[in-house]
Amino acid sequence: MRRAGGRAEPGTAQERLPHRGGGRARRVRPPAHPVLQRLSAAREEFRLPIADESFGIWLRIGSTLAFAAMGVCIKALSGSVPLGQMVFFRSAVALLPLVLFLWWSGDFPRGLATRRPLGHVARSLLGACAMFTAFATISLLPLAEATLLSYLAPVMLALLGWALLGEGLGPRRIGGIVLGLCGGAAFCLPALSGNLADGALLGVLLGLATSFLTAGALIQVRRLTLAGERAGAIAFWFAIVSAVAGLATLPFGWVMPDVHQALLLFGAGLAGGIAHILMTLSFRHAEAAALAPFEYLSILWAAAAGGLFFAEVPNWAFLVAAPLVLAGSLVALPRRRGPPA
Repeated sequence: MRRAGGRAEPGTAQERLPHRGGGRARRVRPPAHPVLQRLSAAREEFRLPIADESFGIWLRIGSTLAFAAMGVCIKALSGSVPLGQMVFFRSAVALLPLVLFLWWSGDFPRGLATRRPLGHVARSLLGACAMFTAFATISLLPLAEATLLSYLAPVMLALLGWALLGEGLGPRRIGGIVLGLCGGAAFCLPALSGNLADGALLGVLLGLATSFLTAGALIQVRRLTLAGERAGAIAFWFAIVSAVAGLATLPFGWVMPDVHQALLLFGAGLAGGIAHILMTLSFRHAEAAALAPFEYLSILWAAAAGGLFFAEVPNWAFLVAAPLVLAGSLVALPRRRGPPA
């Protein structure tokens, strides 16, 4: 709208201001809504490196609790709900908090684009297979023992990183690998002596397979990250492929869950999704070496939950193997960087 003299009325959304030196006029955008301004500021804060180590540690502890809650849900469903059905609900429900988180951080939907689709397929298939074997391990072994076996993955990751990516194996990593393998051997002693309960030997083998598949998936994550793929895209496509893999078992027979089972299925997916988000946020506030010792609280939570909800008591092999596996994982960690001078 213009006045009689031809000048534009100030304060309108269509006000035009001339460039310096004349030329084409530019359009002035109206100010954003205050809510949108706060959301934009929060997103920018998320993208900046924030040195708040204590907050990062609390986030990591929260993620271990959420992972333990997921394990409790899966354990409670074992024997009454098919494995593929559990994998589907764990992955599909986890998409809800994951998509909200990606949208809040500004990575949805544009951050899902990828230039390495086959790399995502390989990572997702390895991760989906690891989820199947992990849930089967939880159903066959006490919760704490199933969780402990998953911590052999860092040992196998170091070996695969050396073999496939050419990563160095210094004295610390070699020592960590030796300790971890000794812990795995100690855990398998009852199997070698024939003193395992029915189905426990299969559970141990599936647990070892889980750690190997997890290490393979993490190797592929490293490759994708080095190729410039976003963490949000890696997590999103993994959840999609895992949900499809679980859905593919529908013809083999699913059950109609009752209210209690439906709540557990939804809880497993929600807890798994929240655990992944909290873990991702923790790395924004603290270094991996500072967070890693708190990751092993998962075994403590699993042992406590197993005793509280399922009357499980760890056997002597677990008590011998746990310190070796945990020590091996800690020794193999990279040294923490000191504060800048």
